[in-house]
Amino acid sequence: MIRHMSSFTRSLELLPLSLNWIENDFYFGTGKGLSAVNKATGKVVLTTNSANDTDVDVAVQSAQKAFKTFRQLTPSERGNLILKAASLLEERATDFAHLETLDTGKPFYESEMDVGTGVDALRFIGGIIQNYHGKHYDDGGNFGYTSREPLGVIGCIGPWNYPLQTACWKLAPALACGNSVVYKCSEYTPLSTVALASLLKDAGFPSGVFNVVAGDGSTGAALTAHQGISKISFTGSVPTGKRIMSSCSESLTKVTLELGGKSPLIIFEDADLRNAVSTAMLANFFSQGAVCSNGTRVFVHRSILEDFTSQLVERTRKLKVGNPMDPDTKVGATICRMQYDKIVQYLEGARREGAKVLCGGEPVTLTDPELQEGLYIPPTILGDCTDDMTVVKEEVFGPVLSILVFDSEEEVITRANDTPFGLSAGVCTQNLSRAYRVISQLEAGSCNINTYNMFPTYLPFGGHKSSGMGRELGEECLDYYSQTKAVYVETGDPWCPFE
Repeated sequence: MIRHMSSFTRSLELLPLSLNWIENDFYFGTGKGLSAVNKATGKVVLTTNSANDTDVDVAVQSAQKAFKTFRQLTPSERGNLILKAASLLEERATDFAHLETLDTGKPFYESEMDVGTGVDALRFIGGIIQNYHGKHYDDGGNFGYTSREPLGVIGCIGPWNYPLQTACWKLAPALACGNSVVYKCSEYTPLSTVALASLLKDAGFPSGVFNVVAGDGSTGAALTAHQGISKISFTGSVPTGKRIMSSCSESLTKVTLELGGKSPLIIFEDADLRNAVSTAMLANFFSQGAVCSNGTRVFVHRSILEDFTSQLVERTRKLKVGNPMDPDTKVGATICRMQYDKIVQYLEGARREGAKVLCGGEPVTLTDPELQEGLYIPPTILGDCTDDMTVVKEEVFGPVLSILVFDSEEEVITRANDTPFGLSAGVCTQNLSRAYRVISQLEAGSCNINTYNMFPTYLPFGGHKSSGMGRELGEECLDYYSQTKAVYVETGDPWCPFE
């Protein structure tokens, strides 16, 4: 293991010994080298080994062994462990935010928010699990009942944009239902997940119940193909999700897939203009634009197009791009060179296809010498967009907002739904009858009215169409991490026609 120092002092003090965690301890993988990078500076801060097929097998075997006893805990006992973990995460929120900012490049205030949403998820699931149960059916003197049982070992594969939050969203229901977990974090953002594993140990979770394997797609493929896995829960791109589903189909392994989006945000002519602009910014510029639910197709009624665009551009230009640890920074560093190049290519293509760059549009190099190797793209607004442009049809996963004009409600609903994706959608209007009417016709799983990207823990989150299957959050998510057993009880002599 090699460590390199930089000026992000507190973040570097929190670096783990390894990026893998098995049997309630750091585990030193035997795969190829894997580096953690400070996204703000572009500097490597830790190098260790990833998990290969053998290491994944060790983790799964550990989880299988732990499952046998962990499933025997009562729902209340498991819930109390999760509630303890929530309290510890809340106590250590600042340290986790430091790690998350180092790992993702997002502004520190956003990382603090992500830790908070992780706490919320743990606390919500830990609190409701003891009331999650089957049903009783009276049948005269006889009766039937159902119970909810764990699935076994859950293989989770997390994304790089919200590593800590997503880990909490997945592990909370998985562990609450009595499963054990092997979690594959993104190779780009491994730090907070292994720190969370250590926190779970401190909360009292038994050895082997939660394991972390770090690595690239080959590590994820080994986890997906392992015969000891009962379910895969994946958050990421549509192409990868399809490959995972295909792999799991061979063994009929259950899947939850939270995939990409190209979501619509519709601004009607009666919307409060300042609030509508705020909503459009909420829908596009968190996490350097790398949010699967983002409303990147902003449909604006023709009658307010000029005023809306003017206010949006004016406010967006004021967003500071810079050091993620600076309290004034609103947009941080892009996750890696591959994603940076992809965003730049989309912007170049948008210009060629006729879009007009109203602000942003060009990468920036920061003046601070320490940050000049970081990759920074400012929030970008594109005007004169049409539905057939590549930047409008495909998920950019960067801070790029496309403005599209519309004239009628019927027209915009048709256009909003003209996409293979169906993760999220939003509507801005002061007419609530219209809001309910339009939302009911939009083909999306997680919707907002007069705000955007608000997903409280009590509501299930997930998509329609190619944006995935299954749900995170809400009580409903427990259904995807457990299975039903049905029992019929004869209290007298069984009926039998055979003498």
